[in-house]
Amino acid sequence: MRPIRHFLNSSVATATLAIAFTVSTPAFAQDEAAEESGLQEIVVTAQRREENLQDIPISVDVVSGDKLDAINSGGGDIRAFAGRVPSLNIESSFGRTFPRFYIRGLGNTDFDLNASQPVSLVYDDVVLENPILKGFPVFDVDRVEVLRGPQGTLFGRNTPAGIVKFDSVRPDKEGASYVKGSFGRYNSAGIEGAVGGNITETISARASVTWQRRSDWVDNIDTPTDKNDLEGYADLAARLQLQFAPSESVKLRLTGQYRDFGGTARVFRANMFRPGTNDLRGLASVASDFRRDQVRADGINFQDLKLYNVGSNFEWDLGPVTLTSVTSWWSGKYSSRGDIDGGVPAGPGFIPFSANSRDDVPDLDQLTQEVRIASNNDEGLKYQAGVFYFDESLGIVSFNYGAPTGLTPNVTARQQQNSKAWGVFGSLTYPITEQLSVTAGMRYNDDKRRLNVGRTGFFGAIGTGTARVKDNNLTWDISAAYEASDAINLYARVAKGYRAPSIQGRALFVFTTVQDAISTAKSETIMSYEAGIKTQLSNTVRFNLSAFKYDLNNAQLTAVGGASNAAKLINVDNVKGYGFEAELEARPVDRMVLTAGLSYNSAKIDDPLAFITGCGGGCTVTDPVRPGSPGIFSIDGNQLPQAPKWSLNWTAGYAIPAADGEIYAYTDWAYRSKVNFFLYTSREFNDDSMLEGGLRLGYRTPKWDFAGFVRNITNDVSAVGAIDFNNLTGFVNEPRIWGIEASVKF
Repeated sequence: MRPIRHFLNSSVATATLAIAFTVSTPAFAQDEAAEESGLQEIVVTAQRREENLQDIPISVDVVSGDKLDAINSGGGDIRAFAGRVPSLNIESSFGRTFPRFYIRGLGNTDFDLNASQPVSLVYDDVVLENPILKGFPVFDVDRVEVLRGPQGTLFGRNTPAGIVKFDSVRPDKEGASYVKGSFGRYNSAGIEGAVGGNITETISARASVTWQRRSDWVDNIDTPTDKNDLEGYADLAARLQLQFAPSESVKLRLTGQYRDFGGTARVFRANMFRPGTNDLRGLASVASDFRRDQVRADGINFQDLKLYNVGSNFEWDLGPVTLTSVTSWWSGKYSSRGDIDGGVPAGPGFIPFSANSRDDVPDLDQLTQEVRIASNNDEGLKYQAGVFYFDESLGIVSFNYGAPTGLTPNVTARQQQNSKAWGVFGSLTYPITEQLSVTAGMRYNDDKRRLNVGRTGFFGAIGTGTARVKDNNLTWDISAAYEASDAINLYARVAKGYRAPSIQGRALFVFTTVQDAISTAKSETIMSYEAGIKTQLSNTVRFNLSAFKYDLNNAQLTAVGGASNAAKLINVDNVKGYGFEAELEARPVDRMVLTAGLSYNSAKIDDPLAFITGCGGGCTVTDPVRPGSPGIFSIDGNQLPQAPKWSLNWTAGYAIPAADGEIYAYTDWAYRSKVNFFLYTSREFNDDSMLEGGLRLGYRTPKWDFAGFVRNITNDVSAVGAIDFNNLTGFVNEPRIWGIEASVKF
């Protein structure tokens, strides 16, 4: 594998300089005001305005405060949010660099580097479209909002399932500077810090940085000279914000961001599932010997990722309206090579042939521009309107190597994808009575995408191929909010969402023409119906409940694996979904906080003519066979992959006054029910359930915080994904991590 030391050395140096700068800067605020007793108002920007969570007619959950700190303990990345919010799942076959999001059962298991997803990730008002952008580290953020259901008006295309939205701490926020560091199991270490505030009456700035690393902790027993070989990483990210406010009505914020990741690719485990069951088995191929810290592999394994971003946010208060312009450019380079077959010729188990491949993004450029106006009034008719532009250029190069440690590829496939989109949108909110208000919005979307593919090598025909897709669509939503009392709000919402048409070019292993390796999927649309109740029954209890039903038409899905070891985009006629989300927050006594979230999701394919190839070998497919077509199976009625029907999360925190501060304990837990990994169902490629918990114990004052933490406290071992590579390959969740953390606020 590629040595990780060079990543660590450069990252440590950069992080040390950044933290040294942070510590040497004068503190803007020495103490933090004591937390008020009772529940506080939760402010969200789900409708592009600052509003009370309880007042808006959308199913939204927020992660902040102690819960956000706990999730990020021990080097947690964005996948750690999976299950911590009702109806949200996140997984990845690439580890920290390529997360895949699912809301209310809707997502995309596609592992291609140009895969589109129906869940959009929005970071500081900027949509991050390509998968390698979506894993940008979560640090120095004010809050994380999860918007469930179609968001096709204010946020646009590719949001039929919902949005995960991050808002960074702003540069003009005083008293929010900090430094924290942690150390834990497997030499897991992290340093994070930020300094910011007003420099002059008109200029403010904020610099923030995070650095995380972990030593290789998975032992490849086929390299006896090295004790541990895999799963190590070093991840550095930084953000610099500079804000100019020459008057009370004008504000310009400039942002620059950077990420440098280096480590190993996700460890795939050959024949991890015992045939006929989903029991995990280890290197000796028996059910009881599975060890998360051991594997057999004979290929080169590494990942490199670099991301760059510059952007601006301009706000001009013109009195009746505020004009906002958001401009952003993201650029990235990525390289990932892994042992796809998950083993060595001798096993474990039967491995039909060796596969070691590499996928690179030599160049990614994404430019987005949005201009919108929003009325400033608190009463009467409120409105928003704007235009949006998106331009992406993406290059992908894929290599196959004849030998696991080979350096010269025998097959090379090159792809160039260019995407352009624009939209025009508007939204109105009108109070019909003092208690009842109605919101209606509409958006016109126009999308174009072109993919050129070329291939050289010995698998079948060489050559080139081209595909183009385009579509335009009108999305809309209408909702009503009714204030039944000071404590109870009711809402109902109907929304139409849209995902743009997609292209996929899996030319690396094709045995026919390159053109045959290109698949397309036409755009999908969703009609969603939702109703809910939001209550704050006292100053100590908040309870929200939403129920929903949707029809997803022409659903874009990815059929992976099979005897041809391929992946192909398909459309199925319909996916029918329904379910609910319930959320509770309570402060029954002083210094105690309790939360709980529960969701149920049914997301089933409804298409009697939907047939796909089953697994290439080893698994036991349980779907009906198409008459006269052995190996081809019906997926009608199947629950979508990575869509647990039940998810449950809960937290509990309590503090005891001590000296000038308090001793506190905080625990958080997440449970999900059974998930299937592919469109077809089998006895092997699924996981029955997963339960992960965390605990944080510490002492804190308004300035200092010293804590010990444990993540995955029960050391739950669960399969979280699989590779249909003819040998029951899979991968598992993160191990138990424990450690200590200290932080200081300025």
